[in-house]
Amino acid sequence: MYKCAAIVLAAGMSTRMGDTNKLLIEIDGTPMIRRTVMTALATCDAPVTVVTGHQSDLIKAALSGLPVTFVFNPNYAKGQKISVACGLNASPEAESTLVVLGDQPRLTPQHLSWLLAQQNAAKITIPICGENRGNPIVVPHALMPRLLADKRNPGCYMFTRQNPDLVKFVETGQHPFFQDIDKPEDLDNLTQQEELTP
Repeated sequence: MYKCAAIVLAAGMSTRMGDTNKLLIEIDGTPMIRRTVMTALATCDAPVTVVTGHQSDLIKAALSGLPVTFVFNPNYAKGQKISVACGLNASPEAESTLVVLGDQPRLTPQHLSWLLAQQNAAKITIPICGENRGNPIVVPHALMPRLLADKRNPGCYMFTRQNPDLVKFVETGQHPFFQDIDKPEDLDNLTQQEELTP
């Protein structure tokens, strides 16, 4: 069994970004999805599982040359929970599995390593800042089957809300855990923050 695996969600339609697939937008000269996957690869000892759907061929091309496993979600239009289930089913066995959004370009291996160090082997670990939940989350091996047991609502969203006793919230002010890119203004804010960084 591996120590750490990662599922990177890259199947969404980016509807709030207009005609642009946000995951293909370049950040510092590198497609957003490639930056995220490279961060996961630098953190995990297991192969990284990338869940594709919308424009899957373009996503694969953006990740060309990286040692990842692709799993296609034919029902990607039905929402993120289906992609999470696809990833969980395809991910190799590991003590801990990170569920990572593809649109968090400022996450680093140091952020992921810090989050893994906070985990509880019997609970799902979620970063929070006040009332705000962040991503990624860490799923222990023991809970993987339970996330797939509800066929109508697989994955983490409903499970973590219905089973708060099986969740460990870790408070952090590290901004990249709460910074995903959904709309053009999110991208503008990201650029502005970079310009203000000394």
